[in-house]
Amino acid sequence: MPQVNYRSLTPMKFPVRLSLLPSAFLLICYLANATPSSVPDATRAARWQRMQQAAQADWSATMASLGLSTPTLPPPQSDPKRPPHTTRVPGSPYNWTDGVPGHTIVRSSWGNWNNYDEARADRYPLPALLRTNDGRRVDTPDLWWKVRRPELLEEFASQIYGRIPSRTPAVTWRADAPAKASDGSVTTHWTGLIDNRAYPRATPQIDLSLTLPPGRRGPVPVIVVIDGGFHFPGYHPPPGPTPRDLVLARGWAYAVFTTEPLQQDSGAGLRAGIIGLVNCGAARKPDDWGVLAAWSWGLSRSADLLQRLPAIDGHALGLEGHSRWGKAALLAAALDSRWTAVYSSCSGECGAKLHRHDVGESVDNVCGPSEYHWMAGNFLKYAGHWDRLPVDQHELIALVAPRALLVTGGTEDLWSDPVGEFQACVAASPVYRLLGFKGLDTDTMPAPDAGLMSGDLAFRLHRGGHTDLPDWPAFLKFAARHFSTGTPASGH
Repeated sequence: MPQVNYRSLTPMKFPVRLSLLPSAFLLICYLANATPSSVPDATRAARWQRMQQAAQADWSATMASLGLSTPTLPPPQSDPKRPPHTTRVPGSPYNWTDGVPGHTIVRSSWGNWNNYDEARADRYPLPALLRTNDGRRVDTPDLWWKVRRPELLEEFASQIYGRIPSRTPAVTWRADAPAKASDGSVTTHWTGLIDNRAYPRATPQIDLSLTLPPGRRGPVPVIVVIDGGFHFPGYHPPPGPTPRDLVLARGWAYAVFTTEPLQQDSGAGLRAGIIGLVNCGAARKPDDWGVLAAWSWGLSRSADLLQRLPAIDGHALGLEGHSRWGKAALLAAALDSRWTAVYSSCSGECGAKLHRHDVGESVDNVCGPSEYHWMAGNFLKYAGHWDRLPVDQHELIALVAPRALLVTGGTEDLWSDPVGEFQACVAASPVYRLLGFKGLDTDTMPAPDAGLMSGDLAFRLHRGGHTDLPDWPAFLKFAARHFSTGTPASGH
């Protein structure tokens, strides 16, 4: 495995200790932001409880349909596998702590505890990226494009993220009246109306807000941001320009793709949204698409629109996502080659980090009732059996090659496992080189607030926690090199 300066990584520091599983905490964050402030707290709590119960029921049904069950485990306090020097987090029935801030430790339903010891992180060898299923060494671009890449796409579709249906409903786009801001930018809200005649009870739509820069001349590049970035409730961004400001200052367009109207981020919504519409309200089959793939489909339909707009340079489509939306950005780029430059921020498990690098969030965590909906049902088969996964995430990164991809992590964001993200980029680099492009040219992790930015595959480690803000200037400079238009500007 690559040589890594682990001392550059420090535990995440939160102003308060979290007493919930991260996924449950994020759901509460979502409800706090999505529910009007006039709604009483008790109503919000009841809504959250109903969603949790519905997701739990669907998860249980999915497990049963696959013939899966969880093992009988000893009580956590007497479990011999419990990490040493851990105690329960007061007030939480699930979380444990070893006293190090940011070490979220839970035991999964399959008996695995979250690990933060790098000496124990590399659990299994990685699948061979450049070897076909019948054992041939992939040593030419032709063999990659015609054989190996299709093999990997099939594995990711059938076993990991689920298959996007070959036939999906038509989308008709409607634009609201453009609104001009005081800075001279013009914003148009586009709604993708999805034909739901096959199942009228499901009413998904695609929401895309597009802002054109002031003084625009000719077609310009665009950066699409999934859900407009993600921050915890109560987060106050530091002073200075926002990502929107930075994008518009370059003379580029800035767009926000909102995920919730298309597909809810919960197992409670799998019989609604675009997934429920295509299935006519029926339960998913084991290889049906999960929420991340559904969002990716919506992003592709948004690319359809953007490439038709005279104001947009259709050969300069950028895509950014942070956290779970960083997972979606990476998957969308692997599935749709029109995304020219992609920024996957702190995407962690089922994003850019290796499944087989056991630090922070794990396969087991994603397979639990709070996050399983992101993936195909078949993914649940690998909980507790990570060595059986037919692919790993370096192979998903390789599917983006040779296009521009920036992966980032934070020194304090250990749940997202920046070391595992970096190792995945190193392991994917041979495909970039095979295709005549530049991957990472070192297996030594960069220092904090520095990056390996000279190639077509790039990695940057910012000092701090779970945020995308520090890496935006570097991404925009990186993207400018790969767009057919764009003005070079300073950045890290």
